Amino acid sequence: MVEQENATLDRVFHALADPSRRAILGRLASGELTVSELAAPLPMSLAAASKHIKVLEESGLIRRSVHWRTHICSLNAEPLAAAQKWLSIYEAFWNERFDTLEDLFRTKKKKKK
Repeated sequence: MVEQENATLDRVFHALADPSRRAILGRLASGELTVSELAAPLPMSLAAASKHIKVLEESGLIRRSVHWRTHICSLNAEPLAAAQKWLSIYEAFWNERFDTLEDLFRTKKKKKK
């Protein structure tokens, strides 16, 4: 079970590591788009964009359906929830560090007065 969760997180973070893939996800947040529509604004060929879409699909971040010859993609946010859960552990860590830093600044400011 843990190995499967780790594999899922690995695929999600790998998919999110590329700015083109993040751009694709951002566009899909507004609704379904065809592969051609997703590829149009990207500075690459349709074949290269399709490879990025395939990585997103394999990570579970998007779903693809085929209607005749048209491939339609939609966002699947469930894997992002798993990534957010993992990141929340570190959020608590950083919040504690920032609180400590803020206390140090306040102490220093009081000493100056």
